[in-house]
Amino acid sequence: MPENRINYQKELDKLLLNLSDNENCDIMLHACCAPCSSYCIEYLSGYFNITVFFYNPNISSDAEYVKRACELKRLINESVYKNKVTYIEADYEPDEFYSAVKGYETCPEGGDRCFICYEQRLRKTAKEAVKNNCRYFCSTLTISPLKNAEKINEIGKKIAQEENVVWLPSDFKKKNGYKRSIELSKEHNLYRQNYCGCIYSM
Repeated sequence: MPENRINYQKELDKLLLNLSDNENCDIMLHACCAPCSSYCIEYLSGYFNITVFFYNPNISSDAEYVKRACELKRLINESVYKNKVTYIEADYEPDEFYSAVKGYETCPEGGDRCFICYEQRLRKTAKEAVKNNCRYFCSTLTISPLKNAEKINEIGKKIAQEENVVWLPSDFKKKNGYKRSIELSKEHNLYRQNYCGCIYSM
């Protein structure tokens, strides 16, 4: 790893180690789907009261959106941590996504179009965190080996300053997090989609 790269898992470990018992430990966790959420909920529930926020206007079809939302709710209801988890589902707003990425339709996967999508979802999550008096916000997106965790954290930190809420640094794929999410997906027989959700990634 280059010297200027930040190890966000170490940043997270350091923050969790220094959490005060008297601190507001409520977090708004943006969730893209049940499989990615499984390990994140398991990991964070030892430290936070979690509100899972399902906001994904990038998902290309109503049926896919509903399927992912239903699987996420089922996971939470089946989880041993469900008493520490609240679920909020935002309105399905695909037009907001298409408007945001207009002109970036042909960008390579993992490029500027994806960065716009990250920011759209993280900003909505930050605003929801403020609305619900959550001190922290973060996203399950960093668990995916296909997502740019460095860029997600960069965007999250920028939004945190603008929205007056604390970004929780993460790289959930580390410490075998992605492997654990696969195990939990099998345990709960979760639907695992093979694309991020947007029509351009299919």
